[in-house]
Order: sequence, then C-alpha cells, then structure tokens
Amino acid sequence: MAKIQDFLSFLDSSPSPYHTVQSVKQRLEKAEFTPIKERDSWSSTLEPGGKYYLTRNGSSIVAFAIGKKWRPGNPISMIGAHTDSPCLRIKPISKKQTDGFLQVGAETYGGGLWHTWFDRDLSLAGRVMLKTERGIEQKLVMVDRPLLRIPSLAVHLDRQTPFEFNKETQLLPIAGLVADELDNLDQSNVAEGNKNSKEPDAKTESDKAPLKALTERHHAPIVELIAEEVKEEPSAILDIDCVLYDSQKAVLGGLREELVFSARLDNLGMSFCSTLGLIDSVSAPEALENDRTIRLIALFDHEEVGSESAQGAESNLLPAVLRRLSTLPPSNFAIPKSDDTYEKVPTSEDVATLYEQSLAKSFLISADMAHSVHPNYAGKYETDHRPHMNKGTVIKVNANQRYMTNSPGIVLLQELAQKARSGSVPLQLFVVRNDSMCGSTIGPMLASSLGSRTLDLGNAQLSMHSIRETGGAADVDYSVRLFESFFDHYGTIEKQILVD
Repeated sequence: MAKIQDFLSFLDSSPSPYHTVQSVKQRLEKAEFTPIKERDSWSSTLEPGGKYYLTRNGSSIVAFAIGKKWRPGNPISMIGAHTDSPCLRIKPISKKQTDGFLQVGAETYGGGLWHTWFDRDLSLAGRVMLKTERGIEQKLVMVDRPLLRIPSLAVHLDRQTPFEFNKETQLLPIAGLVADELDNLDQSNVAEGNKNSKEPDAKTESDKAPLKALTERHHAPIVELIAEEVKEEPSAILDIDCVLYDSQKAVLGGLREELVFSARLDNLGMSFCSTLGLIDSVSAPEALENDRTIRLIALFDHEEVGSESAQGAESNLLPAVLRRLSTLPPSNFAIPKSDDTYEKVPTSEDVATLYEQSLAKSFLISADMAHSVHPNYAGKYETDHRPHMNKGTVIKVNANQRYMTNSPGIVLLQELAQKARSGSVPLQLFVVRNDSMCGSTIGPMLASSLGSRTLDLGNAQLSMHSIRETGGAADVDYSVRLFESFFDHYGTIEKQILVD
C-alpha cells in the first residue's frame, strides 16, 4: 500500500516534465544518489559503488549505480522511459480576449484525445526564467487550484454527431471575465495612487525590450499569480514555459481500489516504476559489492512528439553518458585478475573499443505504457493478445519492428520475472491486429543508435492519451519488482543467453 500511495503522490507532483524530473530527483537523493553535471569531468568523480544522476534541460534525467567490480567494457543494464505526456502548452503570446472573456492561447502537444479536455478544471505548471542577483535562473511553478476551463457548447445549440471541433479556435480555455479584470485593475490603481505616473515608465521599458513585456504577451493576472507562486516580483520573470494540466488528483478506484484513475499514466507509470526499481535494487548495503555491471535508467522528454530534440531519446544524451562511462580511466576500476572475461584489465589495444564492447554486452528495456483490452471495444484487439490490468507487465511484440522485442529478449525477461523478490512476476504478450496501426516508442530509435539488445514493455492501461487514464494498482508493484530483478540479475543471466 505504501508503494501505491507513493505512486499517487508522484503523479500529483508531476504535472510537467520539469516536475517529473524534480520528483525523480527527490527520490534519488533520498536514496543517496549524487548529482553530477554533463559539463564537468567525471574521471575524478565516479568510483566503484557510487550512485549518481544528471539532468538535461531540467526535463530529462539519467541515473546510474556502478557495481564495485565494474570496469569499462562491462555490461550496462538500462531502462528507458519518458517524462512527457500529451497536453496543452501555453503559447509564447497567450493573451486573448473574446466577447468579454479572458482566454489563454494554448498549443496542442502530442496526440492527445483532445475532446476529453473539455469541461475539466485546468491549472498551469511548468518553469519560469528569472533574473536574480546570481544571474538568470530557472524555477518551477505549479498552481495547485483550478484556474481555467474549456467549456463545451450546450447540446441545444449544436446537435452534431460525432462531436467535432476546431483545435485552434474552439480548444481555447477561459481564464475569467474582462469586467472583473478591469474592476480589479481600477481598484489597484486607486489604492496605489500612481496609475498615471507608472504608465510612461512601463511604455519606455517596453519600447527598449526586443520582445513585448511579459504582461503584454500574457494576461497580467496570470503573470502576477505565477510570480506569487515562485515568491518573486513579476518584473523578475523573463519568460514562462508552462503547460495546462487537470487539477483533479490521482485516486484509487474500483470496488476494491484495484484501479488507478489519474492523468499522465502514460508515461509517469513507467518513469516511477523504473526509478523505484533502480532504488530498490541498491537499497541493501552489499547490493553493489559483487556487481560487474552498471544499473542505469534514462527518462527522456519529447517522446510524444517524436524524440527529436536535445533532450529526447534520439539525442546524444544516452550515447554520450554511455561513452563517458566506457572511457573512464581503467585504473579507477582496477580489480584482481581472474579467468572471468569481465575481470580482465584491458590492454592499450582494447581501450579504443571499450564503448563498443560495453554496448554489445548491454541490454535496454524500453518501458512505455501498454494497452489493456477494452471491454466495450474488444473487437479492436488481436484475439490471442488481449492484456488485462493487474495481470502483469505487458511485453510488446511487432513483426514490423515498431517494437524491438525478440525471442532472446522474451527468454531473458522470463528468467528475470522468475527471480523477482517476493515471488515470480506475471507477464503478458501484446500484438496489434493486422488491420490496425501499431504505435511505437523510444525502443526502436535507441536500439538502432546503440546496437544493444532491446525489449519493449509496459503496464496495461485504458484511455491512453486521455486527460484522465485508468491503470491497474497491482501492476505498479509487479513492474517495480521486475525492474529490480533486472538490475539484480542481468550481469549473471547476460552471459547465459548469448546470441551473436
């Protein structure tokens, strides 16, 4: 029960990729992971038995634990997931006003089920760029109350079936009434007694700026509210990078609280499980004592829009980290010689290929949520591949390589599932119908760039990409234990399932 409550807390505290990374960092730091930076040298910092994490753009994070018997060229057990979900992002110029309503311009991000965003209590979260005494800094903001709503049109005024709308003109949230803003502005000016004296200065500053002032691009009350949330003056805010999110909290549902009702299960579910799987695998003091591998998770931004960004899965983030780990000075990881392949100290001729050697021995689990069978649309699923919630992690298979799973990977995962602590973890298989389109995720792009063995999996859920999704509560524990077993046993099993 503690694990599922922690998951609900994780969901509620992660309305944007920036907050997701912050939530992951908090759990890693509690487990004594040390922050490092890409811009620094790691040669004198990383050591056997160490636990570390780094971030990029504040929206992607990589964390790893180094086995005490690891050396460059050894295997790395990896789990990849993503921090983003379909949402509405506030436009750079969001200030809109129509028929007495204050509205906020928002851009669709990813392939959301946008009709589900109507008539929801929305709020905003993200980051702001601030000018401080130390320079320009980023600060996270999360307004924890309903602010906006996208109202649907009454059925009496439009009886079209199916429900259709224009995403540019009819997916606009309302933030309030113009009259109320004007009344509030007048009262503020009268109270301060400086309405006329401040206007010329504001215009002068605005004229000097390359862009319009922030309060000209966004409604002033929104800027003021954000400033209040981050405890800064509005004038200190240089830019805002925010998304809209459903303010309703994540909850347990179902007759026996066997379900999770929440936003962003895709893919906070796998981000959470991979993080806890890593943390749990190194919780014992002796966990890394005889480990010849590195245990690593990589949580990327921008999967929902193709991953082609500086912090997406198709960037150099993971390859750069792996290369730097593989080129650390071998002397830092010197261990006694033996007949074990992984314990031999590399010669000068081997050093140049340590990165490639490591990739060939490594394995990546691409963890992204999967589709549960839908009781109202059972015909949409392949007859013999209908995953259910709370019946175990789903292995995704696709002959056209939309998923990277193959036979050796399935055998490996079964071995790991059987070795999980507190009992074997159930697994399921998923294949789409031949007359249906197949989705994809970060697995194929990482497999093709790294050349490492890869398998795609995820927990089953309903309503993927809706503003409110449904998952299985028991599946959280299943995946955490499966990932923990992966990190615990991969170094041993890897040598037993060798397919070159």
